[in-house]
Amino acid sequence: MTIPFYTQAISSLKPGCSWRLVGDDNVENLEWNNENELPPPTQEEIIEEAARLQVEYDAKEYQRQRVPEYGNWKDQLNLLYDDIKSGNLENGKWVQMIEEVKARHPKPE
Repeated sequence: MTIPFYTQAISSLKPGCSWRLVGDDNVENLEWNNENELPPPTQEEIIEEAARLQVEYDAKEYQRQRVPEYGNWKDQLNLLYDDIKSGNLENGKWVQMIEEVKARHPKPE
């Protein structure tokens, strides 16, 4: 589990609260602002939420892999425009490109 998920976990558990992790950014080093209306989360809650967020992040790996392969919007719109002009929307260059990327990086079931 990576440290950034600890900060996201705390924010997820106690939105709008003020706090900080000091030292080595370990959940044991949580400094909670006494002005918060909510009590601080327990270490167990933070670790559990961080694990949930890690699973959620890992499940979207395919999306992160697809993004650079789709190219920029300008190129995609040019492909789509060409497909519209040629009347080949169902099996045009843009659809083929998108389907190839999705085939290389399928969405897990």
